[in-house]
Amino acid sequence: MIFSMNAQDLLEGLNTVTRALSARPAKQILEGVLISADDGRVQLTCSDGSLVIEYTNAAAIQEEGQTVLPGRLFTELIRKMPAGTVNISVTDNRTATIRCMKNRSNLAVMNAAEYPEINPLSGGSQVKIPQKKLKEMISHVVFAIATDESRQILTGSLLEVSRSEARLVALDGFRLSMQKLFQPFELPEGKDVVKAIIPGKVLNELSRILPDDEAFCTMMFSQNRMQCTFGNIRLSSVLLAGEYIDYRRILPTDFKTEARANRTAVADAIERAGLMAREGKNNLIKMSFRGDVLRITSNAELGDVEEEMEASLIGEPVDIAFNARYITDVIRNVSDENLCMKFNSSVSPCVVVPQTGDEYIYLILPVRVFQ
Repeated sequence: MIFSMNAQDLLEGLNTVTRALSARPAKQILEGVLISADDGRVQLTCSDGSLVIEYTNAAAIQEEGQTVLPGRLFTELIRKMPAGTVNISVTDNRTATIRCMKNRSNLAVMNAAEYPEINPLSGGSQVKIPQKKLKEMISHVVFAIATDESRQILTGSLLEVSRSEARLVALDGFRLSMQKLFQPFELPEGKDVVKAIIPGKVLNELSRILPDDEAFCTMMFSQNRMQCTFGNIRLSSVLLAGEYIDYRRILPTDFKTEARANRTAVADAIERAGLMAREGKNNLIKMSFRGDVLRITSNAELGDVEEEMEASLIGEPVDIAFNARYITDVIRNVSDENLCMKFNSSVSPCVVVPQTGDEYIYLILPVRVFQ
C-alpha cells in the first residue's frame, strides 16, 4: 500500500477516529487504526468493539491496500509532522514508512485481516436531524445520564422522533433532562415514532465530532445498532437493549408554586454558596421563596453563606434544598434570561421550564431537610 495525503487532513481524521479507541481494548488489534486505500480515497477506522468511527478523504494512491497502525502512536507522529504532504508506504516486511518533508519514521504494522469486519447498517429506520441542533440537544442532556452501571438502561439517553418533533431524554435517579426539537420529520412508512436508547459515551463522542452547522446528520437505527453519517464521517454503535423508564409518569403536571428570578444572578449566588456547601457533609444548598425575595443559604462547620435577590412568586411560599452539584448542572444548561422553577412542596420534584415555549424540561429531586 502506497499513498500520499495532506498532513492536516490526515491528522483531522486520526483525531476523529481515535476517539473510539478503548484504554483497555479486548483485543490487541483494536489498539490500531485500520487504513484502507482504494479508488482515490483513504478510509481510517477505529473501534472499541461496540463503537466504530470512520473517516474518509481524498488521497493520491499509488498502490491500493489495507494495514493497521498503532492508533495513538501514529496520531502523535502525524501531529509532530511539518505541514505538507505525508507519504505512507507499507513494505513486504510489514513495516510502514512515513515521510513528510525531510522527516522519516518507521512503524511496525498489524495484520489487517485480523481487524473485525465492519459492515454499514442498511434497512433500518432513518431520520435526519440538523447537526447543530443535535449537538445542542446532546450537550444539554448528557450531564443527567447515569454513570452507575447497576442500572445500565439509565447509562443511555432515550431518543424519540415523531413526525413533528424529536425528544432526547436522560435521567439518573436524581435529575431529568429533556430537550425537544420541533420540526417535520420524515419517518419510514407505517411508523409514527422511532425510538432508540443511545449509550452516554456514544452521545458524548458524537457531540464532540459533530460539525456546528445546519447540514443534516443522517441517523439510521436497527433493532440493536445505530449509524450516524455526516460529512465524511460515519459513527456506528451498539444500542442499549431494554425498556427505558416511562419519564412521562415522573413529570408533574400541576404545581402549587411558580417562581421566577434572573438566571445569571441565581447561578452566581449558587456558585458562591456552593463553595461553602462543599465543605459540609451533604453539599446542600437551601432556597427559600417568600413574596418577591429568593434567599439562598448554605452552611458548614467552617461557616455559612446567605444571599438574597429579587424574585417573583405565584402561589404558596416554599422552602426547598438541593444537592449543590445537581442544581448547578441544571442552571448551567438553561440559556434563558430568567429561570422559571415550579414546585408542589419541599419534598416533591422541582421542575425548570421556559417561561414561554416547550423546548426543554429539567427535573431535580430535592433533599428532605424541611419538615
